Amino acid sequence: MQFSVYQQTHIGGRKVNQDRMGYSFTRDALLLVLADGMGGHLAGEIAATITLQTLSMMFRMQARPYVKKPERFLEDALNQAHWDILAYAEKHKMPETPRTTVVACLVQHNCAVWAHCGDSRLYWMRRNQVLARTRDHSHLEYLIERGRATEAERNTHPDRNKLYNCVGAGQAPKIDISSQVSLEPGDTLLLCSDGLWSMLPETEIVHRLATSTIVQAVPDLVAMAAAIGGARADNTTALAITWQGADAAGATTPDMISTQMLPEDAVSSTITAGQPLPSGADAFDEDEIEKAIAEIREAIEKSSQLLK
Repeated sequence: MQFSVYQQTHIGGRKVNQDRMGYSFTRDALLLVLADGMGGHLAGEIAATITLQTLSMMFRMQARPYVKKPERFLEDALNQAHWDILAYAEKHKMPETPRTTVVACLVQHNCAVWAHCGDSRLYWMRRNQVLARTRDHSHLEYLIERGRATEAERNTHPDRNKLYNCVGAGQAPKIDISSQVSLEPGDTLLLCSDGLWSMLPETEIVHRLATSTIVQAVPDLVAMAAAIGGARADNTTALAITWQGADAAGATTPDMISTQMLPEDAVSSTITAGQPLPSGADAFDEDEIEKAIAEIREAIEKSSQLLK
């Protein structure tokens, strides 16, 4: 299995970067995750971090070396992240449960399948064409699909920020899962937060990724979106891969690599899941999050033992 991967984030005009992104892979499987903590609720960055950690840990447990039921894995993992967030909020007596949108993609055997909740997006591109993208769980998307609003109103419509689905809310999330699609060498998968796609026309996103490597295109797209947003720019995050094939000649991969959100000045670094985030990468209590993650790991392992 061989692929190129690049990720970058920008805090924008916000005091805290609530976006989180990462990837994990074995010899035969790759998991990509991007979560956008919801700023309208308390501590969205905590919800996003827990979501990333939960999906990463469940992938480690089930990818041996690939996931046997990918659609079931994505559904179970996102639901588990939801319950882990609720458990964290209850334990710490938070006045409100933190919430996050999320998009996750599993690639194995030259196929990809993805799931999402909210308005974090995935684009599947081949050359100059978008073959598929996720549909936002937003009131505006609902209106556009029914002809009651237009694409041109995405940045100005008064309901553009109203979501009806996320991870960590009072009700269980509605998880949209794609069908499996066949990848070809050169295909690009882009996961991004609304801070990116809401600022840039889809034609610009496609053009950049079709005419440049992801190492060039991803930082260009993030910088453009942040510049357009200016002082009021949202957190802007993108994670992309270019697929080169399951049996590419000379392909070598370590057994497992995981990443979390990277600081803006170290986008090419790798951070092993479970290690503290880099200095300045977050604004919450890392000790508290690490304790919560340890508790989540223990609970997942106990659940796994009961299922055996």
